[in-house]
Amino acid sequence: MIRLGSLAGYPFEGPRVLGGWQAPAIGAVYVILYRADPEGKPHDFAVIDVDHADDLRDAKLPFGHPRSKCWERRAGTKWGVHIATYEVPGGTSAHREQIVKELLAVYKPGCAPEQYDQAWEDEWIGSYDAPNTTAPLTTNRDPNET
Repeated sequence: MIRLGSLAGYPFEGPRVLGGWQAPAIGAVYVILYRADPEGKPHDFAVIDVDHADDLRDAKLPFGHPRSKCWERRAGTKWGVHIATYEVPGGTSAHREQIVKELLAVYKPGCAPEQYDQAWEDEWIGSYDAPNTTAPLTTNRDPNET
């Protein structure tokens, strides 16, 4: 098991070598990884792609996927490509998509066609002034009078 996401909140199964892996008939988020430093720690992986599928068999894994050549280039060989999967408990496609967007923003994987940024810019909604809601009451009424 490998934990991924902000605050490492998602328990993914794997990583496993993608070559020879049989995709199960489940809806899941999947992360493509490789060992960034093969001589380093055995559990140090770099995320190179993130996606999801309603049925993992439809994602054309292991190497029929449209981005598999990018994975192989990043890993140096197809045998260096790994996969980890997360079957979202009770999750729908929308739940999986949200997790994918979060993981893309956190890891910024090089083979992913879309990138998301968790930054916030003031000009996205403009600036505004809110009235001071913590000031004293502005009524003329004296609270001590009955």
